[in-house]
This record gives sequence, C-alpha cells and structure tokens, in this order.
Amino acid sequence: MSRSSRRYKPLQVNHGGGPISGCDRIRMPRARVLIFCLIAVLMLAVILGICLSYETSGDHSNRLPAVDLAKDRLSHKPVKTSPSQLRRLAAQVDGTRLWETHLRPILIERLPGTQGSLAVRKHIASTLSSLSAGWTVDLHPFQAPTPRGPVTFTNLVATLDPSAPRRLLLCCHYDSKALPPDARAPEKVFLGATDSAVPCAMMLELASALDGLLGALKQQRPAVTLQLVFFDGEESFEEWTAADSLYGSRHLSEWMARTPHPPGSTHTTLLQAVDLLVLLDLLGAPDPLIANHFDNTARWFDRLIAAERRLHRQGLLTSHPAEQMYFKKDVYLGPVQDDHIPFLHKGVPILHVIATPFPAVWHTLDDTEDNLHRPTVENLTRVLAVFVAEYLGL
Repeated sequence: MSRSSRRYKPLQVNHGGGPISGCDRIRMPRARVLIFCLIAVLMLAVILGICLSYETSGDHSNRLPAVDLAKDRLSHKPVKTSPSQLRRLAAQVDGTRLWETHLRPILIERLPGTQGSLAVRKHIASTLSSLSAGWTVDLHPFQAPTPRGPVTFTNLVATLDPSAPRRLLLCCHYDSKALPPDARAPEKVFLGATDSAVPCAMMLELASALDGLLGALKQQRPAVTLQLVFFDGEESFEEWTAADSLYGSRHLSEWMARTPHPPGSTHTTLLQAVDLLVLLDLLGAPDPLIANHFDNTARWFDRLIAAERRLHRQGLLTSHPAEQMYFKKDVYLGPVQDDHIPFLHKGVPILHVIATPFPAVWHTLDDTEDNLHRPTVENLTRVLAVFVAEYLGL
C-alpha cells in the first residue's frame, strides 16, 4: 500500500454500510483543499479591499505625519540652473509688463475695507486667474477691531496645486498706511510704492514670467508647490502695537494652524505644510541692503546670494556694477517687525527679503513711483525667479 493510501486510511469508515471506492477516497481530501483555498482567496480579497478603500478614500491623514513633513523640508535640495537656463529665466522677466501691467494699478491708496483695497485685490486676482498655469485663488475675509472701529480685511491666497503635500510661500502685504495729510499738498495720499506695491508687482511678474514652467510643474504633481500670499492689514492704524498691526498675517497663520492638510487629516495642518515663507517688503528704492535675519534659513539666503552673483557674471542684471550689491552675508541690523512674525512664532522657517536700513521714503508721502529705481526692481525680480525655479526644480 502506498503512503498516500495510509494517509487516507481513517476516511475508509463508511457510515452507510457499503464499501468506499478508491475514487471516493481521493475526492474527499481534494474537496477540503479546494475549500481551504477558497477561504484563503476570500480573506485575501477582503484585506485587499480594505487597503484599496483606504487609499481611495478622502482620509489620507496617516500618509503625512508631521515628522515626515519636517524631515522632507529639512532635506529638500534645490536644483542648480545651467547657464542657458539662467539666461532663459532672466529673459522671461518682462520689465515693461512688471511696471505697466502689474505695478501701476496698485499705486493707489488702498486702505483696508475701502474701494481702493477692493480694486487692487481684483487686479491681483484677475491677473493670476488669467494665467495658464491654473492658480486656485481664494479670498479670506474677516473682521477685526482696530483703534478706528471694526474693519473688514481680506487676505488673498493663490495656490498652484492645493493637493500638494508641501508649499513654498511667497508673501507681501497689499494694504497702504493711513498717513495724515500734508498741509502743503492736501491732495496727496500715501501710495506705498516700496511699501509694498513693488513687492506685489514683483510677485505677479514672477507668476507671469514662470507661467509655462509652473504649468508643466503642476502636471507632474510634485511634492512641493508654490503659494502666493497677499496680506491685508499689515500696517497699523495708529501706533504700532501687537494688537494694531499684522491683522492679515495674524489671522491667516491662525487659520492655517487649525486647517487640516490634507483635508481630513488628524496629524498635519496647512501651517506644517509650509517649507519656507519668503516675505518681500520695502523693495524698489535704489541700492537696497538685504541681510539674512535667521540662522535656520541661511542656506536659502545663500541661494539668493548665488543667484545674484551668477546673473551678474553673465551680464543679465542692469545698473549692477558689482557681483554682490543687494544680498549681503554677515550683516545684521536687528530684528524687523513684519508679517512673518505670527508664522515665526508658530515655527515656520522664514526668509525675510527686506531692505535694511529702510528706504529714505519709508512711511512718507514721497514713497511714490518717482522715487523707485526701475533697474533694481527688475534685477531683484530676476534673482527671485532663479530662486523659485531652483527651489521648485522648474
């Protein structure tokens, strides 16, 4: 008798009284095997179904724990543009478009809650919405108490790809300050050309100049996207205090800190998704000195230094006689209160691109287009175009 016969010997018991054929002895164990296989397949299908259901559901909260976002931010490496790419990026910045199309409509009085503010906000939104990259433009209105009573403020946030895990933020404020009239020229109002109409125009020009590259980047669905933030209510209404200043940035930082990202996440928020916040302010006057204010973002400040140097060496900057005119290392002139403060207090890495000392026209009625230095504005925009392109890998 074979081994297989001995294995099945106990099954030869016949409760019906008749003999069991050899064929029956073989069929019964095969049925058991088939049943076991069927059970295993069903269990595997259930497990696979659970996994697929998790992946396709809206809850991806466990995919982006805070520690991973922080790790990815710290390990992020920019690309280095080739000389030909550098020339192309510089050529894409259109000085005439920056000045005529983007800047001029912003050079009006734009106090929060006024028609001037609304006009500038519509200008910014329509410009970004007209680009082919496909920006998602969101308005964040809110009301806050001020020394002059309740005022309605509106932040404008434009995101290239809202579903991206991480974000590079370029920020500025678009409101102007309420200054007392000049008795010698009562018709004059504060236009805030450097503070901060020029930074707003620079950001619009960056989006326009990089439009094609940003659109291609969006199609690739990368881990890091670009977000443009235009704060309302940076200026104080009376004397600068913690309560009378930074209305828009305080509100947005709090909103981002409590907004899950991705939607439905229980671990991460929009604030944690910020790789780096680059704040532009007080730009446009001749010969600005821009220093690094934070040690933890020194490597990104070095990228600005390198971009200015490389553009200069290729003759791509105008009225720029030395390699390093704007961005200076190892120079520190003290902290500056600005829209980065609410984010800094919440742990967001900051790169503060601000002229220090402040322009001579700061908070005066002379902060107008006439006192801007057009080559400097165009040069700084080219430097920032290179920075953004290298950070995002355009």
